[in-house]
Amino acid sequence: MEPRARRRKSRKLWLKIPLAILLLVGLGIGGYAYSVYTNAKKTVDEEMNAPVESIDRTITEKKMESTEPLNILLLGVDEREGDSGRSDAVMVLSLDPKNDAMQLVSIPRDTLTMISGEGFEDKINHAYAYGGADMSVATVEEFLDIELDYYVEMNMIGLIELVDELGTITVDNEVAWNDGRYQFEEGPTEMDGDKTMAYVQMRKQDPNGDFGRQERQRKVIEGIIDEGVTAASVTKINSTIDILGDNMTTNLEFDDMKKLMNDYMDTRKNFSSYQMAGDGTMIDGIYYLIVPEEEIQKVHNLVDKKEI
Repeated sequence: MEPRARRRKSRKLWLKIPLAILLLVGLGIGGYAYSVYTNAKKTVDEEMNAPVESIDRTITEKKMESTEPLNILLLGVDEREGDSGRSDAVMVLSLDPKNDAMQLVSIPRDTLTMISGEGFEDKINHAYAYGGADMSVATVEEFLDIELDYYVEMNMIGLIELVDELGTITVDNEVAWNDGRYQFEEGPTEMDGDKTMAYVQMRKQDPNGDFGRQERQRKVIEGIIDEGVTAASVTKINSTIDILGDNMTTNLEFDDMKKLMNDYMDTRKNFSSYQMAGDGTMIDGIYYLIVPEEEIQKVHNLVDKKEI
């Protein structure tokens, strides 16, 4: 009986060992997930969050509670040390959960408009230099006669760090050119952070000028997202969050982001984009884009909550 009892005990031991390993792995994954969660919450709420006076959070919160359509201003800012910077990219992202639709409207940075609170006209991207994200929000709201609910500002210099942290990204390049440092061929193009910055900054060799540049910015964002969701990037979540914390500012709080993920995720099913159009002109030796009233009204109708 004793040897048989030992064999039973032995079999139970061998059963417990893999169970213990699975438990430890599970605890490790759970601990890592908790670490990511707490780091993300701290980074968003303590480092990235910056409310602006031009957006009334109480109104936005009511919309979120009712899962109503939302408009988010996206600002890509070229901000260097000792320089207040300008918004290099100005886009309005509209989320329509009722119809599971997402729409991205690009506003050319050279668009001539009234700068909110300043009483004079200038390029729309200069609003950031005059008053940061707050004035950019107010200026875009007045320009399109719309209501913005959130803004997200990303320092374009942070793209270098973000891409390098991920390793590389790949985009489908449509225009071949050489900037003296890098050769960009048509087709799939793999890039590190420094090459990515050269890719998004080029304008003069693009037949579509600033419009082509905005298209490349969109491709880079898609490339970062594609690379960010790969299994190889999972262990880099915490470091990626830290980079975003150093280079991104928003009035979104962590709980807002969770609600967007839960209630607005299906808006990705139907994605559309639109580029505002106008006519270029020189005024006192400076280039501006003049957007006609009918074009402004068209974009208003695309973005406005009642029309979305």
